[in-house]
Amino acid sequence: MRQDTNNEVDRPKERRLWPPRRVFVTLASLVAAVVLVRFDVLQMMIGPVVDHAVENIISLILCFSGLMSLLVWFLRESDHTRQLKWNVVGGIVLGIVTLVAVLRIERVSGDLVPEFNWRWAPAGDRLLKQHDVNESMATSPWHATENDFPGFLGPAGNCSLERPVLDADWMTSPPRLMWKQPIGAGWSGFATCGDHAVTLEQRGDEEVIACYDILSGATQWIVAVPVRHETILGGVGPRSTPTISDGVVFATGATGWLHAIDGASGKVLWRKNIVDDLGIDQKQHAICVAWGRAGSPLVTDELVIVPAGGPLRKPTTEEPEYVSVVAYERDTGKQRWIAGDEQISFATPILASFGGLEQVVSVNESHVAAYDLDDGAPLWEVEWPGHSNSDASCSQAVPLNGQKFFISKGYGVGAAVFRIQVPPSDPSLPQTWDVEPVWQAATLLKTKFTNVVVHEGYAYGLSDGILECVNVSDGTRAWKRGRYGQGQVLRVGALLLVQAESGEVCLVRISPEAHREVARFDAIMGQTWNNPCLSGNRLLVRNAEEAACYEVPVRRVPSEEVVEEKR
Repeated sequence: MRQDTNNEVDRPKERRLWPPRRVFVTLASLVAAVVLVRFDVLQMMIGPVVDHAVENIISLILCFSGLMSLLVWFLRESDHTRQLKWNVVGGIVLGIVTLVAVLRIERVSGDLVPEFNWRWAPAGDRLLKQHDVNESMATSPWHATENDFPGFLGPAGNCSLERPVLDADWMTSPPRLMWKQPIGAGWSGFATCGDHAVTLEQRGDEEVIACYDILSGATQWIVAVPVRHETILGGVGPRSTPTISDGVVFATGATGWLHAIDGASGKVLWRKNIVDDLGIDQKQHAICVAWGRAGSPLVTDELVIVPAGGPLRKPTTEEPEYVSVVAYERDTGKQRWIAGDEQISFATPILASFGGLEQVVSVNESHVAAYDLDDGAPLWEVEWPGHSNSDASCSQAVPLNGQKFFISKGYGVGAAVFRIQVPPSDPSLPQTWDVEPVWQAATLLKTKFTNVVVHEGYAYGLSDGILECVNVSDGTRAWKRGRYGQGQVLRVGALLLVQAESGEVCLVRISPEAHREVARFDAIMGQTWNNPCLSGNRLLVRNAEEAACYEVPVRRVPSEEVVEEKR
């Protein structure tokens, strides 16, 4: 009888109840990769080449891959019973179905982190068609004052105020709450004239321009149109800030409504639907400009200038056509001129003077371009990459001394300075404008939803949520520190007022030497992408849920005195 020498015949099969070493190595590698991304180790190693939204997407993919690897091993290689495997799979499927059934994405942060809410909870709109107006408060004429904050980014449209001189000792003299109350959804800021403050909101299925009394928060008048803008990534409501000029409020909504309103009475002087007026395909435009029209009106002595858009309604056989900027007569609303042939971005047109010629500078979808103020004739353009339904531009061009301008954006593009070469004075030579780069750096000032402050040769801004200071002459970083999220900035004298995405308001000394935060307080709660408004010593802040007004401490100094803050 032959003896079987194969020992494996009698050896019992080893049960693989736990993952083998290679699975542990795979999971450990994925965890290490997540740590590298989430805690900025990669940024320290290779530089800030991607924004935090991309990092979060990478982190999600890595975590999902790790969990799927573990699940695949459990189902295919482990020796757990078939019944247990089916129970686990069924539990996972049931859990996913349950979560989808009971939760909805309420909003998404600037870094693409979703915030969930119960499906049966009320919608994110805090105000739904609530029009409690105190008509007796809106009967006197509006008179401009030196403290007015009449539009987007302040009186000069450059994120800067020279006055008041803020007292930064908020421990001894903290900001005093004047009022706080719910507000309609949207990312609009406040504009002020005297004791009146105006903003745009979404209240249910109506987009409204609302005027408030700064002292009490009481509503003085409401102008509403039956439209609603809403996306998962961008949120609910309008996103531009009104412009006030000579007592008239000019406001553009997220879907294209442009209003001219008498501030004293709330009476509509004229209104236009920009999209319909230009013959733009509304549905296609909403796809191309995915997060709603965000440009605020640029108002001159004669014109109201706003981003235009497209595509124009044309036969399907033709290439799509676009209009970049449109100008209306400020008194009548009659169209004066159109300019440009490119899709709009989310930035606001500005006035700038190059070569002694005042011109309209517009950040379009993939170019920065300039047009003659009188007739919209194109003057110059330079490539500035972007798409208004993905890596969109929100930040404006900032004119600098010496025929130059600064520009920045997120999505890995960064910041740049360009020089404008004006046409020769000799009319016999070609009268062409040229634009050349001075410097460009993808790692600097990645301003995703915000703009920068340029002061004494340095630019200060939230670069992918971190406050950064950059020398505009050569593009070198002075410092980068302080996490405030996708918030906003406003220079007030020698201090930088930072509105954090979390709702906090912070004060930072303006200095290229170092980041030095000197004060902060919890102004409002919730995701805040809105720009703050400082009208004298009254700080107006808002987000998509609530608005508040604070009296901030100021220092009494003679108007002619030059105040030098300690650095």
